[in-house]
Amino acid sequence: MSPERAAELKAAARDFISLDLNPRQLCDLEMLATGAFSPLTGFMGRADYEQVCSSMRLADGTLWPVPVTLNVPLATAERLAAGQKVALRDIEGTMIAVLTVAEIWRPDKVREAEALYGTSKPTHPEANYLLNVAGEACVAGTIEVVELSARHDFLSFRGAPAALRAAFQAAGTHLVLAYQTHKAMHRAHVEFTRNIARAHNAHLLIQGVVGKKDLGETTHYARARALRAVLDRYPPDGARLNLLDLSTRQCGPRATLWHAIINKNYGCTHFVVGHDHHDLGEYADGAPVYGRFQGLELAARHEHELGVRLVPMRNLIYEEDHPEHFLVGRTSQRHVSVPDGHSPFGRPERGHEIAQWFSYPAVLRQIVPPRQQQGITLFFTGLSGSGKSTVAQVLVAKLMEVSSRPVTLLDGDVVRKHLSSELGFTREHRDLNILRLGYVSSLIASHGGIVICAPIAPYAQTRAQVRGMIEQHGIFIEVYVATPIAMCETRDRKGLYARARAGLIKNFTGVSDPYEAPTAAEIAIDTSNISPQQAADDILAYLFAGGLIEPPADAADAGHRAPEAQAAPRTQRPDAEPRPAR
Repeated sequence: MSPERAAELKAAARDFISLDLNPRQLCDLEMLATGAFSPLTGFMGRADYEQVCSSMRLADGTLWPVPVTLNVPLATAERLAAGQKVALRDIEGTMIAVLTVAEIWRPDKVREAEALYGTSKPTHPEANYLLNVAGEACVAGTIEVVELSARHDFLSFRGAPAALRAAFQAAGTHLVLAYQTHKAMHRAHVEFTRNIARAHNAHLLIQGVVGKKDLGETTHYARARALRAVLDRYPPDGARLNLLDLSTRQCGPRATLWHAIINKNYGCTHFVVGHDHHDLGEYADGAPVYGRFQGLELAARHEHELGVRLVPMRNLIYEEDHPEHFLVGRTSQRHVSVPDGHSPFGRPERGHEIAQWFSYPAVLRQIVPPRQQQGITLFFTGLSGSGKSTVAQVLVAKLMEVSSRPVTLLDGDVVRKHLSSELGFTREHRDLNILRLGYVSSLIASHGGIVICAPIAPYAQTRAQVRGMIEQHGIFIEVYVATPIAMCETRDRKGLYARARAGLIKNFTGVSDPYEAPTAAEIAIDTSNISPQQAADDILAYLFAGGLIEPPADAADAGHRAPEAQAAPRTQRPDAEPRPAR
């Protein structure tokens, strides 16, 4: 866009309706603007959307497997009309593009979820985003990019598709092998990509996905540093790192096809395909929706049309008798390195030991901060009067007694007073209050602090959103205070339950508004049968046992049991394990 046109649009923008794009939409817009989503040049209209959902092709027949739409709330859509100009803004309010509306329409989100993810259950995080977060209407039209959001990090590793294609051409590089990853690369990944690039006489392009900040085992900064750390493991000028601001869709076989198209736009002639490529399963921790090699099989059927050669990821075998290298395609009774980045000896982000052969010290230093330096959020939830605030206050005191780490208490009533004083108790306002609480907690966790939250937080979906927000930066531990409502009412010093039952208080949780009890909390306590001190001790024992807090040397004298000398806390689910730090 010319400077004159940009100035003209900026001057006229005061009369435009504005849309504040979320992180996914910002990533999509950048990929559209830079040509990474070619042949797409804008967000899809209904005709393209319906064809993509049903046949993985655009309305003109071009192969394209994933809908790329601009979803907006119905209230916003009702204010728009064809021909109207809309300012698309980033999180800071900067206008990055102007959309001239051509079409406003409503997608079939259930059909889309089934087509992409194989399920419409909200337990699948991508399906949940589509069904419960994305707007109910879509807007399509011509996009004029004014200025993309500024990037300040890793500038030498950020290249647009045209720039990379030009660089490969200038270097006389005709074959380029793309390896796309949203995780750190360990030794098996490096060995495989180095060998397969050599076998194809190709230059290796490591496409590090950093657009979606909730993927992988840690923050995008740490992932990028970890990827940078392996570059010297390749021959000089044999590998290049590029950071990809792609918001992945985790949609199994369609993702394989989609990523092959995207990487072709960056000048790649070969593309590494892993088994279970971007398949989250029906549940976040459940069985895969798709077959193990279904993504590779789908892409292979379209390989000629894609114009990209597919390279299957292979398991590499480590044997103690051959410690200097990995072997491909041999059976072994010893150690197997799997290509998804996790050690067979444990999960590094959960504090487990990592075998020295599995990775490189320079990589592990970036992605595995010491367990006791990771930010922790203890998120209490339960009915009014269940004992959340009391246990939280006792826990704060005990944490300060045994640790020098900063501890912040965000009590529900205090947050209401200082952060959300203008909010009421409708579903919308309750959700907003909890999301504000989650945002503040994520900031504390990102700096390695401990934060204890004690709201009612009655809705499961909102608690899941907060978990996702916080796990980008640290460890999230849900503490369900499961005290029965009858006991809660006996503790009601303010008479709130009685007033609610008399109809004097509307939208009161447990009486006239539902409380959706957690089904998979890391910790559950019932203060009707244990004291607040006992409950806090058991939570502290959970933190000790998980290596999240170091027990004091005089734990016995201070009244704290060392984790190795005690049974699993009675508050913990039998199958519970601290969730990974992100």
